[in-house]
Amino acid sequence: MRRFFQHKAHKAGMPPGSVVYVGEEPPEAARITVIDYGPEHYEEREVDDLSEVEDYRDTGSVTWINVDGVHEEEIVEEIGARYGLHPLLMEDVVSTGQRPKMEEYEEHLFMVLQMLVPEDGGVVRGEQVSLVLGPHWIVSFQERRGDVFDGLRHRLRSGKSRARTSGPDYLAYRLLDAIVDQYFVVLERMGDSLEDLEEQVIEEPDQETLEAVHELKGELLFVRRAAWPVRELVNALQRAESELVAEGTDPYLRDVYDHAVQVIDTTETYRDLVSGLVDLYMSGVSNRMNEVMKVLTIIATIFIPVTFVAGLYGMNFQWMPELQWRWGYPAVLVLMAVMAGAMIVYFRRRDWL
Repeated sequence: MRRFFQHKAHKAGMPPGSVVYVGEEPPEAARITVIDYGPEHYEEREVDDLSEVEDYRDTGSVTWINVDGVHEEEIVEEIGARYGLHPLLMEDVVSTGQRPKMEEYEEHLFMVLQMLVPEDGGVVRGEQVSLVLGPHWIVSFQERRGDVFDGLRHRLRSGKSRARTSGPDYLAYRLLDAIVDQYFVVLERMGDSLEDLEEQVIEEPDQETLEAVHELKGELLFVRRAAWPVRELVNALQRAESELVAEGTDPYLRDVYDHAVQVIDTTETYRDLVSGLVDLYMSGVSNRMNEVMKVLTIIATIFIPVTFVAGLYGMNFQWMPELQWRWGYPAVLVLMAVMAGAMIVYFRRRDWL
């Protein structure tokens, strides 16, 4: 069963702003990559010394710092200290399982989303992605390596992206858009699974089919929990009274908002269809049971008069004239066959067979 809430009991009693990692620890070590770009230049490299990160804080170009692996708390704390991030913000970064939200601070904006990645077997893996938008930079925190931003990185390298001539707010939009677009990929796979399950429920409903339906229902609930608050997040970002978001970015944010609404509508539609599959499965099982009971009832009904005749002549009374008749036994067999045949013909005319 999918766990919707992370264990946070060990944080009970700690002061606000405590940077304590909550979640599953990935096998690989944390990695920090820096992308610094402008209209005429592009730089991308992996950083080993955190002191180098601070060099990009006050540059005139746009800097994207990505941290893969928030389980190493000291890295998060040091980056937060070098970029002046609020302690409560850093606490949310390392506390995975946060509800998607947007919070406005004096010098930066903080956003939390769930990035969904489809895996083998129809399972959807969720990963928390935290974005901090500053005057000339964006810091993104991810739980592990691997994300949905490879297309954006490729366009930045090629120099064909609008982001090369725009500010960090446009880069934040592109990151949000990549995460939301990934929801459509996940929902498309779920739609294919839904069609296959519908055929199985109609043709051969069994216990494995019902388990698959319930698993898909749980995955859709997980997607809904991740996608539903994104609409509020984008809406809050549009209404934020911050100079960090330029007016020219509003149309793009509205586009992300529309995509989020489409994801929510599709998710709700799929959830209704899955609930209908459960009802269809129960109806199919009930119909199959009714057919079985119908056949058994017809067989029992056919043998009732035959059993009556056999029981009648099975009584041990002394004076039963038919028992002394030479043709009595074959006559009784013929009588039984005629009675059974007559009932079968009657059932067929009534379309019961």
